[in-house]
Amino acid sequence: MDGPGDPPEGTPEGVPGGGEDEYRSVVFDESFIRAARLQEFSARERMGDHALAVRNRHVWARVSTSRQVLVLVILIALAFGTAVYMGLRHPYKDAAVPVAEPMRSTVIPLAPRDAVPGGPAGRLFDLSPAAQFRLGEEGVTLPPARSTQHFSESQVMGALAAAKEYTVKSALDPAVLTGGSQRTLRVLLDPAQLDQFDRSFDHPSNDGRHAATGWVIRFDPAQVALVSTPVRTQGVFTVAETAPGTLEVSGDHTFVYALRPAKAGADLGTEADGASLFTVRRTMRFRFDRDGLQDHHLTVVQSYLQAGPESCSADDAAYLRPLLAGQHASTDGPAVTDPYTTGQDATPLCGSLAQSAQPHR
Repeated sequence: MDGPGDPPEGTPEGVPGGGEDEYRSVVFDESFIRAARLQEFSARERMGDHALAVRNRHVWARVSTSRQVLVLVILIALAFGTAVYMGLRHPYKDAAVPVAEPMRSTVIPLAPRDAVPGGPAGRLFDLSPAAQFRLGEEGVTLPPARSTQHFSESQVMGALAAAKEYTVKSALDPAVLTGGSQRTLRVLLDPAQLDQFDRSFDHPSNDGRHAATGWVIRFDPAQVALVSTPVRTQGVFTVAETAPGTLEVSGDHTFVYALRPAKAGADLGTEADGASLFTVRRTMRFRFDRDGLQDHHLTVVQSYLQAGPESCSADDAAYLRPLLAGQHASTDGPAVTDPYTTGQDATPLCGSLAQSAQPHR
């Protein structure tokens, strides 16, 4: 009887052992075949002399297309969720930068004891403490810019330049002084202060927040005219870093204006006999952050004015109310204040103008 590996017709002739020994090394059982890793022949690899004749079939290639798409969607969702979580839980937060706060203003009239001296503007300046002051913008000088702990020298210089620009435009620009447009100032402000700025000119009030004269120096063109002579100016700026992200510039300046009654006519020059001097001492505090420096914006934190000669009872929320040559201060004191009434304007303040501040003969 033939063995299990013999063909039905018997062992071929001329082959020892029916050829079984010759092919025994290449005969694989079923378990070996199932465990074998499938490989396929690449056409590109078949063209190369030294390339591998086969390439591996990776596990990813055995996964169906729909499952590949599903896995890809899950991975994208996980990545997006992780990014959102890390953004909300980021431990390295930037230093908080203070938002723009409302500007606080104080205007103190300085009432003269006697009649306001008058005469030619040039002679009045020569006889006053303003004789040594500089002319106009020349008196608004900047200190050397030095870097601070968190601000570079160029950033400090930018803050000083912006503070000077605001000071010059708000106190020396003839258009602003005579009640004209404030657009050149408005573009310098932090956008968070624009509503307060606009309200101060649309509806001025002595409430410490919305006086137009807290932002600018200006006179009622129906009552007062500027004499065509340069404003005398003197003052200084100082810089301080009040927080890692905050830089403050303080300006302390005195401005002396030559004025005359508006009805006197526009043909009167610097030697007009009806001229008188009006002095404003103003201190302002400006605040800057890094974004503001980059955008050339500033925040006006505080404005403090002493102005005279004025009557204590003058309503100077919209315009300063100078006493002109020959005029006396009214005998009325500041407006009556009831400390039991809430919601009223800030208590008016008033001072007495020293005789040494007036031109002397």
